[in-house]
Amino acid sequence: MICLTLLLFTANGIVRRMTAAKDSQVYRDLLRFKPQDMTPNAWAVKAGVSRSVWADMRRHGNPSRKTLEKLLSVADSSLAEFEALRLGPVSKAAPGTGVRDARRGAWLPAALPPLPVFASTLAGEWGDRAKQIEATQINPGIAIDRVSRPPSLASDPDAYVLTVVGDSMWPRFRPGRRIVVSPRSPVAIGDDVLVRVKPSDSHVHPGDGDLVLMKELVRRSNSFIELRQFNPDVNFQVDAGEFDVVERVVGELI
Repeated sequence: MICLTLLLFTANGIVRRMTAAKDSQVYRDLLRFKPQDMTPNAWAVKAGVSRSVWADMRRHGNPSRKTLEKLLSVADSSLAEFEALRLGPVSKAAPGTGVRDARRGAWLPAALPPLPVFASTLAGEWGDRAKQIEATQINPGIAIDRVSRPPSLASDPDAYVLTVVGDSMWPRFRPGRRIVVSPRSPVAIGDDVLVRVKPSDSHVHPGDGDLVLMKELVRRSNSFIELRQFNPDVNFQVDAGEFDVVERVVGELI
């Protein structure tokens, strides 16, 4: 089952909300399953997970699938039920866009096209080498896999999935995790973004693909954008002539 919160989703598990100012969506949703006779810490202890899981979940919203399974088990629930709650009711398809189920006498939504997973590799450092700005190469023409598309991305035919290959955005994005990029979603300050840049020097090796910076958007003007990298923690600017497009990272697959 697919779920999307603030456009965050999963192909096999749960997703997390990307936010820094408030409690994460997955944290708020999970508390709805908290046993009434337990505090969150007591719930964590009975589930056999660290009590610090709540602080991490509130800030980053990135619990592991195993942690969620343990907590939900104590609450006499399951991942399937949790995902169903987060997805919410599915709207009926418009006339002519679905398939009629004769047994139920209702229209079922038409199947959505899957999201392509594009190949990604490390491409060295971009810009000022002293700042250790990690760059990634992606190959939009090479779909190495496909995953189910959540209804919330039905209106963005250009959305795609990448695998995080570096640790420059740890702990927000962990190497090996898959993120979802929505080129048609509006981008705001504080969003995680994928910036398609031009090679700045010989330290970057984009090969035949596109060179991108996966960072947090700090500031934007007509002449430049300012980005933040977490590891090492550094802010830097990219002039307008050095990048082509800024796309929003809307979620992480777990």
